[in-house]
Amino acid sequence: MEKISAIRGMNDLLPDKSRVWRNLEKKIATVFTNYGFDEIRTPILERTELFLRGLGEVTDIVEKEMYSFEDRLNGKTYSLRPENTAAVVRASVQHSLTYNEPKKLWYYGPMFRHERPQAGRYRQFFQFGVEMLGYDSFESELELILMCNAVWRSIGLDGNLRPRLKLNSIGTSEERSSYVKALGEFFQKHVGVLDNENLKRLTRNPLRILDSKNDNLVKLKDEAPKITTFLGNASKTHFENLLSLLDGHQINYEVDLKLVRGLDYYNSTVFEWKVSGFGAQDTICGGGRYDALVPILGGAPTGACGFAIGMERLVEIFEANSHERKETFVDLYFAHTGRDAKVIAIKLAEQVRKVGISVKVDLTDASLKTQVKRAFRNSAEFLAIFGEEELKTGSVSVRWLSREEGEAHQRKVPYGEMVEFLRKIKNKSGNKSQ
Repeated sequence: MEKISAIRGMNDLLPDKSRVWRNLEKKIATVFTNYGFDEIRTPILERTELFLRGLGEVTDIVEKEMYSFEDRLNGKTYSLRPENTAAVVRASVQHSLTYNEPKKLWYYGPMFRHERPQAGRYRQFFQFGVEMLGYDSFESELELILMCNAVWRSIGLDGNLRPRLKLNSIGTSEERSSYVKALGEFFQKHVGVLDNENLKRLTRNPLRILDSKNDNLVKLKDEAPKITTFLGNASKTHFENLLSLLDGHQINYEVDLKLVRGLDYYNSTVFEWKVSGFGAQDTICGGGRYDALVPILGGAPTGACGFAIGMERLVEIFEANSHERKETFVDLYFAHTGRDAKVIAIKLAEQVRKVGISVKVDLTDASLKTQVKRAFRNSAEFLAIFGEEELKTGSVSVRWLSREEGEAHQRKVPYGEMVEFLRKIKNKSGNKSQ
């Protein structure tokens, strides 16, 4: 019978890779919690109208990338979420989350876009994101950027793999409308250079041309009108104040006047974090302010801003960091010879787990040599060996697989002292790593 494979662009996350993901997920969630953000979880399936209204009908996502279907039971159209900001705002409006105070929220989960799979772009992909609802100051945008910086620091991105911050101001809706009109008039004079996709954007929203990845349009976009010409004093002051705060925190950045982001709900400040050496897929994080989205989705006018981090790209960049050491998967791996030793291993493992030490017992009848190899493949910190000699003496041979300098390579420990011995060693190891 023919094998059934996963859908192209929707990938299995196998154990070795899952360990890397889980490590990063814990670190990122810790950063968000340290900044006082609460987790929110929304359904992966929403009414299609949410994204039509929230993202804009002229965006690539809505026009050609959503997984949508009609429910046969009620005739309504639903879509797998292509992003999560609109859903978080919908949840906030529906449940009146900001009725007594602003909210700082974070989320994590899978998103779905029906596009051609390629390196760094998948049909199912995962995002971490944060949303600040009820905040309209430039200080809130600063906190978003500081959080991103804290994430890069937490997971150890440095050197050439340290993300670079690019940002811009696209002004108020009125200022942007004037700018869009000027862009339309400019690009109308150069229709012979535009491809079919951007000719369509010219008709419906010329601002989207600046977001085009067509290399043939780079020079034309450089010559296009700049948003700064259309910004009022309030927008300019808001952006200048943010830049001043970034300077005060010694955050390096580049103002990119062509940066507009790909979704229609943005206004004022927009930003992206990019990593060198990853071609067209170099954006690891993007966000900005979206004050208009809340009233569009039925809520009272309020300030809002946020960002999202793409996990697939983050993992790729993280694994390219040659300075990163392999993380421990389990604290202790039990290897044995014979059924009696296996039974004792299972019993001791239960005792060890009760004090918070992770244990994996080899339940096969493989040779001791093979089991030891498995311990290394499982990235265990310690290996406990039960052989004939250990059974006779009522002890366990504990071997350091990632031993610190000066530690004994292997030590015999009586059964009754096993739990306390491992607890002390783990505490000592934990203190050294802090």
